[in-house]
Amino acid sequence: MPSAGLTPTTTHRAIEAVWRIESAKVIAHVARLVRDVGVAEELAQDALVSALEHWPEAGLPDNPGAWLMATAKNRALDRLRADTLHARKREELGADLDALQSHVVPDFVDALDAARQDDIGDDLLRLVFTACHPVLSTDARVALTLRLLGGLTTDEIARAFLVPEPTIAQRIVRAKRTLADAKVPFEVPRADALAPRLASVLEGIYLVFNEGYSATAGDDWMRPALCVEALRLGRIVAGLVPDAPEVHGLVALMETQASRTHARTDAQGRPVLLMEQDRSRWDPLLIRRGLAALARCEALGGARGPYALQAALAACHARARSAAATDWARIVALYEALAQVAPSPVVELNRAVAVGMAFGPAAALAIVDTLRAEPRLASYHWLPSVRGDLLARLGRGDEARAEFERAAAMTRNARERALLLERARAAGPVR
Repeated sequence: MPSAGLTPTTTHRAIEAVWRIESAKVIAHVARLVRDVGVAEELAQDALVSALEHWPEAGLPDNPGAWLMATAKNRALDRLRADTLHARKREELGADLDALQSHVVPDFVDALDAARQDDIGDDLLRLVFTACHPVLSTDARVALTLRLLGGLTTDEIARAFLVPEPTIAQRIVRAKRTLADAKVPFEVPRADALAPRLASVLEGIYLVFNEGYSATAGDDWMRPALCVEALRLGRIVAGLVPDAPEVHGLVALMETQASRTHARTDAQGRPVLLMEQDRSRWDPLLIRRGLAALARCEALGGARGPYALQAALAACHARARSAAATDWARIVALYEALAQVAPSPVVELNRAVAVGMAFGPAAALAIVDTLRAEPRLASYHWLPSVRGDLLARLGRGDEARAEFERAAAMTRNARERALLLERARAAGPVR
């Protein structure tokens, strides 16, 4: 039965939440039918439009994800039947079109459902590897993965990349067109075709995890479903390429970070920062899994890889019984090593935070101040947030309040904005 008692506003929010969770699965399933991720996304968007038209009146169905899936599948099959009727895609669809012409359309649906039972045949994994095909640039692969797998908007992806939104929009459009023109197969590559695409797959998975761990926009501090999906895909990839150390490094990093999920919000859903978290709420199973994956990575000779180094950073926190017991000097050293293999202003900002904990806020502020002229951090709200924290610790309350207020104005996440404004108020009264 449809849900009752929902206002149009709450219904639209519910639809948005369902879309965030289900869109990747819908696109992946439909892509198996139409063999074109761009067309698959269009058909999935059509299903979303249909939900926006029908659900506010009829109410949410019992299984919204299944409703979206069925609607998108039906539209895909209608499109394939039309293509068959007009003989426009015979060469592209090959034997699949012959099957359609023989009235065995249900076989397509059966194939989709059967793929769910096989890790190697997992449609979402196929979607990731298709989006990360070597015909695309690295930036295009990752952006398309975030768009198709994470359900992120172009604006959210732009903020993740620290580049203008039109750049990301053009990148995604070109990527889909390139995949279609090259007739890239919707499949998980085998043997030597796997290695060239692995780095971009890992980057895409981790960016999806990050969006779940700290949501770019919206009313929630986290989107745990994205973390779960990224972890699942990471584990599948680790099973596919068990001798690749960086795969285990990424899995170690995600497992260890995910262990903090329950401690990262309070009972009202408000953010709880790392130093204030109740570590008894950290998940010991995920920590053990993360440390085991890190050990596997190191045993394979991958200790200096970027994911391994980040996993080692997370392990420092996981091994400390309290915030005060954290080995901040080791964390500084690990960030210095990370800056050697994966230099970026964000890594430098994180190093500054660690320096502040190990050697005092004045030393950290000197580093942060050099980053204020960095163009890639111009809209990165964590820069003024970190600076505000350091100024507050130095007793410069007025300046700290201004920095927290600036950070709050830059973030698109409602929970994060509220936290930053609260910190601004705590830093000092308005004069």
